[in-house]
This record gives sequence, C-alpha cells and structure tokens, in this order.
Amino acid sequence: MNYRPLTCACWLAAALVALPVVATAQSIGPKAVGVTSDRLPEQLKGVEIEQRLGETLPLEVELLAATGETVRLADVLGDRPALLVPVYYDCPMLCGMVLETLTKSLKTMKLEVGRDFDVVVFSFDPTETVEQAARVRDRQVHDYDPASTGRGWHFFVGEQDSIDRLTDAIGFTANRDATSGEFAHAAALFVLTPDGRIARLFFGLSYPPRDLRLALVEAGEGSIGSVVDQVLLYCFRYDPATGRYSAAILRIVRAAGVLTALAIGAFVFLTWRRERSRALRERTLGGVA
Repeated sequence: MNYRPLTCACWLAAALVALPVVATAQSIGPKAVGVTSDRLPEQLKGVEIEQRLGETLPLEVELLAATGETVRLADVLGDRPALLVPVYYDCPMLCGMVLETLTKSLKTMKLEVGRDFDVVVFSFDPTETVEQAARVRDRQVHDYDPASTGRGWHFFVGEQDSIDRLTDAIGFTANRDATSGEFAHAAALFVLTPDGRIARLFFGLSYPPRDLRLALVEAGEGSIGSVVDQVLLYCFRYDPATGRYSAAILRIVRAAGVLTALAIGAFVFLTWRRERSRALRERTLGGVA
C-alpha cells in the first residue's frame, strides 16, 4: 500500500465509508448494506456489502500465501476464530487505513493473534503478487509486535475465480475504475467461526477493541475468552444494523435483579447464622450456670 497521490476511485471509496448505510436487524441471511443516496457516482454503483451472517465460506478455495505456498482456506481455519479482511495491497489509502486501524485495536486487546484467533487478509485484485502480500504482512506484523514471529497472520493473493468465490460468499463487491485501475470499495471486517462461518460483520473504519473481543469470544463458541467475557456477552448484544455491540438494557436489569436477590439472600442467611450462633451460646452459658 503506497501513498502516491489519490486517484478518483480511491477518493470515492473513502467517501463511501463516511456515507450512511442501512441494514436490517435480523442476524441471518443476505442483507444489503448499501448507500442511501439515489444519486451515486458511476464508480460507486453496485459497490456494497451484504450481511450474510451464518454463511459458510468455500473452504476448498485455494489462495497463494505471502510465503509463496498454495493454501486452501480450510488449512488456515479450524483451530480458532478468525478475522477476515478484504483489501488490495496497492490501495493508495483506504485499505491501509483499515489495516492500521485494526492493528491498533488488536494491540490493546487481551486476546492474542496466533494464540486466540487468526487474522486472514486477502487481496481482491487478481493482478497482485506474493511479494506485495509479504511486504504488507511484514509491516503489519511489526506494527502489531516488533518481536512477533508472525504466527496467526495470513496474507493471500489469488486467481480471479478464487477471489470471486470468496467475495461472493462474504457479500463484498468492488468496482475497478477503467481509467485509473484503482478500486472503489467499502471497508469491512468479517469475524469467522473456526469452521468458517460468518459470525459478525464490522463495516467502516471503527473497530472498538471491546466489540472485537466480544465478537471473537462469541465466534469461538467457548473456546477462548474468560468468565468476564461471557458475562459481558450476556449484557451486550450485537446489532446487525450498526455492526456494533450495545448494552442490552433488559438483560442488564435482569442481571442486576438476580445479583440484588442473591445479595439480599446472602445477607439474610448470614444474619440468621449469626443470630442462631448467639442463641446457642446463650443457651450453653445458661446451662453451665
């Protein structure tokens, strides 16, 4: 991702991030997340992200890793949840911002890349090379942790057919500008279960560490996270319309009610035990006298 002067298509892509998006509140099935304006520039027509929560990715798809090896998606997934990030490595601006924002959030999380989850980045530009993938991978791994071995970070390129199958499965569409060769596209981050299902979707350029952690813990289905994370998942729910976790007020009220009842019960029990002990001591002393 170099930083040459921005082309028209990339400016439009950046503008797309700032435009309002719409989505339904249901959690399963294809849901269009598009721009609300009826007057779109030609480059942005058809550029969208569809919410396909619950969709299983084509795990037999073969991609070329930054190391030069041909890898099936199934070979990468399976042990833990993952973050899937569609970018193109020569993007002048937006894709670099996506990776930079993501890395900053990951650095503040207690969950660790390569131990608790994986990061899978793939280019939707079939002309890009493993050298480009390796260069971006090295930079992101170093930004995450200069001492890291890179375990859990996977950067790929692929043939057009493989890219099409993968982008179609996640509901991601990008348009290449015929003049500049750049892509108009939106920013998105997909949270995957270990068996390759889309669990959560974050769109835009905001990936709060708390939301990422909750999404990964939820996608891990009990394989990662702490008791505190499970409690937070009870009190916060994912909203597909915003791609964020928000407080579930009713659940919080219920939890507070349960805790209050337990506290009152504990107080009554301790008071009863104290009074009972005092009564036994008084009877014992009275019998001795």
